Amino acid sequence: MSGRENRQVAVAAATLGPWRTAAAVGTVVGGAALAVEVVTLDWSLDILSWPVSLGLFFFFLVGTVGGRLRGGGDRRLRRWADEHPWQSALPAAGALLALDTLVLWLLGDHGLFGALFTSLLPAGALLAVAGVAGAVKAARKG
Repeated sequence: MSGRENRQVAVAAATLGPWRTAAAVGTVVGGAALAVEVVTLDWSLDILSWPVSLGLFFFFLVGTVGGRLRGGGDRRLRRWADEHPWQSALPAAGALLALDTLVLWLLGDHGLFGALFTSLLPAGALLAVAGVAGAVKAARKG
């Protein structure tokens, strides 16, 4: 397959996750983080950026790792994702990087490059966790 086809398959494989459950988990985690911010009276310009960022991370974490571990969906996409665990985690990590950068930049007190730099850690952690989960699943299968 060409590079373009690999990217398209990776994005298609990312749709296999339990995204409704991921949305619920992200909302609960973000809401809890916002409640902690409000209760501690640590109010600042970026009172929303941290809870939204944390909610986004857990949304993508549950959706991506859940998609790697659960069965069902298109058999060919699953087989491709099992054979390419790191590539199949890239779309979610890239989406988290982009959205988290925007959240930290627009809702927080970060500049654009500071937000981008800060967003690298959660995106890298997501890539590592999802990649390792996929690699372990593939190793146990084979």
